[in-house]
Amino acid sequence: MAASKSDALKSILNSLSSSSGDIEASAVVSTDGLMIASNFPAGLDEDRVAAMSAALLAMGERTARELERGDLDQVFIKGENGNVVMLAAGRDGVLTTLTTPKAKLGLVFLDMKRAAAEIARII
Repeated sequence: MAASKSDALKSILNSLSSSSGDIEASAVVSTDGLMIASNFPAGLDEDRVAAMSAALLAMGERTARELERGDLDQVFIKGENGNVVMLAAGRDGVLTTLTTPKAKLGLVFLDMKRAAAEIARII
């Protein structure tokens, strides 16, 4: 990926984190499970996160299709230490965010949808 695309994606991720204090980290992952860009803290295994994000999105899409729920909008995982939210970012990308446990999810989803649309135009 060209440096300018990478810089643009990192800029979107940084804006996403700064727009909402509830978003602790975010990443753009290919649907093949490769990390494209992230603003994860040190200590998180980016390759592992990328692989899990792609697998979960693919499973969510298949589940929605098999159970006749229509197109997948998001994958949401709630844990006691926070949430993981994933959205498709075009046909080739996944936007993954980590949020605080008390995140205002409506605002997080809105910010993520805007970011995912920008990401889709870039990748």
